[in-house]
Amino acid sequence: MKHSKIKLGIIGTVGVPARYGGFETLAHQLVEHLNQQYQITVYNSTKHYSSEERVPTWNGAKIKYIPVSANGVYSIFYDIISMMHAIIFSEVLLILGVSGCLLLPILKLLFPFRRIIVNVDGLEWRRAKWGKHAKLFLLWSEKVAVWCADEIIADNAAIQKYILVRYKKPSRLIEYGADHNSAEPIQKSTIEKFPFLQSDYAFKVARIEPENNIHLILKAFAKQTSLPLVLVGNWKNSAYGTALQDEFNLLPHLHLLDPIYESSLLNQLRSNAKVYIHGHSEGGTNPSLVEAMYLKLPILSFDIIYNRVTTENKGFYFETEKELELLLENLDGLNLNKTADRLERVAHRRYLWSVIANKYSLLVQGSSQAETPIFDFELPLKLQKAIA
Repeated sequence: MKHSKIKLGIIGTVGVPARYGGFETLAHQLVEHLNQQYQITVYNSTKHYSSEERVPTWNGAKIKYIPVSANGVYSIFYDIISMMHAIIFSEVLLILGVSGCLLLPILKLLFPFRRIIVNVDGLEWRRAKWGKHAKLFLLWSEKVAVWCADEIIADNAAIQKYILVRYKKPSRLIEYGADHNSAEPIQKSTIEKFPFLQSDYAFKVARIEPENNIHLILKAFAKQTSLPLVLVGNWKNSAYGTALQDEFNLLPHLHLLDPIYESSLLNQLRSNAKVYIHGHSEGGTNPSLVEAMYLKLPILSFDIIYNRVTTENKGFYFETEKELELLLENLDGLNLNKTADRLERVAHRRYLWSVIANKYSLLVQGSSQAETPIFDFELPLKLQKAIA
């Protein structure tokens, strides 16, 4: 007797096909890897796809469009509307992020036989961009998600330990894949557009936010001229980004580029860099970091537990502007090639989409998984105080 496929709803992203963002890439890859096993529905925002781009299906998955923005405060309503639809039409809900999870107690009461899986992302309530009330709301949403979900996913071992310490609940460790990217040689047309690519340079791609230490990185690079920096980000989305671009854009060795959504062009710029700079200080496993590892780049990373866990302590680390300056001054003595080899091996062992998709598939099926051992590290002091 042929069994029908499990109906899986994926909630909490701008949509597929992915254009940007870690959760969007995750949803994109899950559809590509699991569309033969499950009946997948992905929830897309009409605000991010034109009428010509809105298709009813993509790669075998159904697309349900929600007429609400998926970003900012609107993401709460976007996720809640998506959940209300998915709880009726799907057997398993995969919710990416916690912003709409205040609805979960009602959903579990009305539909007790639906399985709900929540990826809590990073500790969203700790991000500097949120005000006091937004942080309290996100913290409460996180608590409700952990209390009500059938399975909790942590994308970093430090997040996994945080959930265990704070809520006394186990979670599943599932990180991100990186093999959707590939190293590409710089094309002649790209050099014509960006002539500074003909010599060595450092590279970074990130959202332009204080917690990504963009100001620290720019100040450190401004004090030396031997290694240009190419930094791609959404400079015009905030006063913080606009002010930094105005202040540093006049320095000839700092190239502050607007977002690049063409993957081939981004990979040309990224994979040919002498070194990758990673400044993220919040979140869990950052997709941009594992992608840089997979592309065999030596990495100078902000010294936070999440980044050390992701790189298995095989990169170079800085916590202050001065420490980054010293790394840049001594770059030629750091054995960058050996470091890049080590990081690439970690990426090929841990950050492959086939591995990641299989872990998600096991959770969708309700299969038991052996718990990942808790790493023998201490949570950051600030996080310990926050839990206390």
